[in-house]
Amino acid sequence: MAQAIERIHADNTSRYSRSWDQSEAETAALHRRLTEDYGNLSEQDMLAALTEEEFPGRSAVIASFGTESAVLLDIVASVNKHLPVIFIDTGKHFEETLRYRDQLSARLGLTDIRNATPSTALIRRQDRDGTLWQSDPDACCNLRKVLPMRQAIQPFGLIITGRKRAHGGLRSEIEMIEQFGERIRLNPLADWDASRIDAEFTVRDLPRHPLQAQGYSSIGCAPCTDPAAAGADVRSGRWAQSDKTECGIHFNADGSVSRGEPQDRSNRDQAAA
Repeated sequence: MAQAIERIHADNTSRYSRSWDQSEAETAALHRRLTEDYGNLSEQDMLAALTEEEFPGRSAVIASFGTESAVLLDIVASVNKHLPVIFIDTGKHFEETLRYRDQLSARLGLTDIRNATPSTALIRRQDRDGTLWQSDPDACCNLRKVLPMRQAIQPFGLIITGRKRAHGGLRSEIEMIEQFGERIRLNPLADWDASRIDAEFTVRDLPRHPLQAQGYSSIGCAPCTDPAAAGADVRSGRWAQSDKTECGIHFNADGSVSRGEPQDRSNRDQAAA
């Protein structure tokens, strides 16, 4: 069974003060080497090599415990059940997601689930009545997702996500190994499509998110998530009533998306800002 879920409060993070300390220039050189050394490995072998050989004790998984998360987490568990798994607990999730988080963590034997929660002081000042998502969804995501995540990943040099090119939009060009500011980001399932994910659920005998049967294909906070429209892309139910497509946690502090050498990223960064 997984241990009790640990909560990382943005107001008190002294235990995690030993921050990852590396310049973006150093990370750019590291990104080149990692891509050359490990870019042709399988998902599981790449995950094992980077977490155990390159970033031992400095690797963490970002997991939403959404409709596709189980596949990545099963691969993680097969490599190391003790890797930290960070769940951004916004206070606005579906109850089904919170139950699924607990069920899946126990099922896979994951022992280090960390709930990153927003600052209570900032919530009192900026969203006391809990309705900021209605008037300014970008500000709400920043308060409840982006800031807690930045705090939670401070000790880690390698961030592992389940993002995929098949999600479209700004994700359509992601690489398996990316530069993320002064950190490295690993997207082991970057080139997987929906049919492969679906097949792996069956092969691995993984439980599905309970809302998937109700038409939810991508699940975030309850107020800002609808079932996907028929025939639309997997993330069509996210912020469906606005032009917003991303919460911002996968961007650098300045709003840009790092994928390699700075000179190669300028156009894409401008488009993402």
